[in-house]
Amino acid sequence: MIELYYWPTPNGHKITLFLEEAGLEYRIHPVDISAGDQFQPAFLAFSPNNRMPAIIDTAPADGGEPITVFESGAILLYLAEKTGQFLPSDVRGKKTVTEWLMWQMGGLGPMAGQNHHFGVYAPEKIPYAITRYVDETNRLYGVLDRRLQGRTFVAGEDYSVADMAIYPWVYPWQRQQQNLDDFPNLKRWFYEVQARPATIRAYAKGEALSQNRATVTEEGKKILFGQTSAGGQKKS
Repeated sequence: MIELYYWPTPNGHKITLFLEEAGLEYRIHPVDISAGDQFQPAFLAFSPNNRMPAIIDTAPADGGEPITVFESGAILLYLAEKTGQFLPSDVRGKKTVTEWLMWQMGGLGPMAGQNHHFGVYAPEKIPYAITRYVDETNRLYGVLDRRLQGRTFVAGEDYSVADMAIYPWVYPWQRQQQNLDDFPNLKRWFYEVQARPATIRAYAKGEALSQNRATVTEEGKKILFGQTSAGGQKKS
């Protein structure tokens, strides 16, 4: 059993994509990040960066005590190695998948995240910041589009954790002020991943949580975006 601490964000969706593809048994524990659930001591005990997703594997491969994993990229690699799925075993193939997973973790995710922040959540619209991150998101879409030319998936002909990591960060392409028609290879890949039965099931898992969540309040924004090193949340 995988105990998944989750909220339906791009990083959260990565893990349900894998779990649904692999057919692993799992249970979702909602972590409402707008309500501050990520600061609960019990959660911080195994996710010290006060971010979800995080998992507890109650039946690890070594047969020992449960294993906890935080950071979405680390979780994907852990689950891929646990199951022997969606990560090549050969040196070159594994290297390529890992490269593109790290590309998402270090590039597309952070840049698209700032795109969302300044375009949607920031209390004041700063044209320079919006343009900066919209343009950088656009550049990264171009990198991905060129990579997908002549390839079914990001790392080649096989679906992998690299695709699972990248797809949720392209899913909100309209909010990122992008146009998939400008990136034909990416567009073809996007709709192919979207149509996978496991993708449909994974996103359905988050629908109930999303439907029950009201628009992020001003207090919620303070929780999400007002964190410092002292006590996690900045005091207003």
